[in-house]
Amino acid sequence: MNIAQLLRRSAEVFPDRPALYSGAKLLLDYRTLAQRTASLAGYLKEQCGVKAGDRVAIFSANCPEYLEALNAILWAGAIAVPVNYKLHVKELAYVLGDCGARVLLVSPVLAGDAATVAGADVRLLTFASGAYAAAVQHTPASMQHREPEDVASLFYTSGTTGRPKGVMQTHRNLLAMTACYFTDVDDVAAPDAIVYAAPMSHGAGLYNYAFTLRGARHVVPASGGFDPAELVDLARDVGSLCFFAAPTMVKRLVDHISVVRAEVSGFKTIVYGGGPMYAEDIKQALEVMGPRFVQIYGQGESPMTITALSREQLADAGHSKWEQRIASVGVAQALVEVRVVDSAGQAVQQGVVGEIVVRGDTVMPGYWNKPEATADTLQTGWLYTGDTGCMDAHGFLTLKDRSKDLIITGGSNVYPREIEEVLLTHPAVSEVAVVGQVDAEWGEVPVAFVVLREGSGPCDAELDACCLQAIARFKRPKHYRYVSALPKNSYGKVLKTDLRAQLQATEATAKPAAVAG
Repeated sequence: MNIAQLLRRSAEVFPDRPALYSGAKLLLDYRTLAQRTASLAGYLKEQCGVKAGDRVAIFSANCPEYLEALNAILWAGAIAVPVNYKLHVKELAYVLGDCGARVLLVSPVLAGDAATVAGADVRLLTFASGAYAAAVQHTPASMQHREPEDVASLFYTSGTTGRPKGVMQTHRNLLAMTACYFTDVDDVAAPDAIVYAAPMSHGAGLYNYAFTLRGARHVVPASGGFDPAELVDLARDVGSLCFFAAPTMVKRLVDHISVVRAEVSGFKTIVYGGGPMYAEDIKQALEVMGPRFVQIYGQGESPMTITALSREQLADAGHSKWEQRIASVGVAQALVEVRVVDSAGQAVQQGVVGEIVVRGDTVMPGYWNKPEATADTLQTGWLYTGDTGCMDAHGFLTLKDRSKDLIITGGSNVYPREIEEVLLTHPAVSEVAVVGQVDAEWGEVPVAFVVLREGSGPCDAELDACCLQAIARFKRPKHYRYVSALPKNSYGKVLKTDLRAQLQATEATAKPAAVAG
């Protein structure tokens, strides 16, 4: 089944229901949204030559066109490739080349840069252009049938090598994820509104299917992103708001509401994940906004669907284990199995730390054109997450650490080697190692330990410029520490644990953290 069928079904059953908003302004009902989607699918097929299984990328900040474009790609039977719009154009070029994209849909502000790397084989279609206006009026296409195991989406996530990997998410994966939303996160009613305050290229966009299935409302903030004051206004003007947010966004929203004493009745559900949530911060959030929060832990390889901590569990302060539970990431979602295993793949006892593994219909079939990486990650039917944790007698999972070197800053994954390779291109840099440092606002920030070549002096601005020429702005180190040598073991491997220990003094000023997925 093609997951775009969810939109077609809602257009047939609920044609007059409001579907898509820009801020508080209604743009489209479900009938019109489906019509424009089918027409855009027809344009992709007839004018761009898109066939079933072809890849079509989206490189755009949040905008109303994003929702119809995403569904149109699927409607045409193609594979959607949502690309983080914050990536450097060189990173975009790698993704386009790796997936072999036939078409790139792009927002106007990014169109110029995208055109420089797209190449002659990639057709560009710019949102809000005359060409796009014609495309959504094209002769509509019939929906292309897809098997459940067919790939629906490629989600590019950095690997430990620093090279992005395309996670293949099938129609079955996304349908199972949608079912898990209803069983483990929240039910959705027609008056509810999902607000895309976090990037639609990531988890926030994946939740569109649950709201589409229920014929509920989709709201793209006028700002295109996250602004606490704007969300408060939308809660008042639109109401019944639901959205996914990184913990840093939750904290900023709660702090804003506390200061302005805003009304919170228009907020229904805030799902948080993608980074560490401090225990004291979720306590404050519950105190300020009440039982409106749900935590999820997932990865692109099992999108949004490993564990969940329900609003009831978060709000149950009278429970004897409440303090431990709000520091956990909850229990296995309904359609997956979760275990903690040792190095031999055997389940460990309760309370013992091991690697977290998961299996079920949400788990990817593998990485795009990367069989070795797939074999390393998928073993005997289980997805090895690279995260460590322990589980209690009631199935509550507590994370202890992520993949050894992964840094999660503001909900985005950053792998140190990618930064290190860029910094090593600077002539003043002899050696470098990047680790994460706890940060009250962003969760973590990259810190670079740099060994300079003889005769060179500190050069923060030059190193920043070097990074900005090759990688996204949010990935560059927030601090540089110049050292005479990097700590190494007898095999010459850099001991990043020692470097993290050197950051303990600054981390001590941060609150104790409860790590969230």
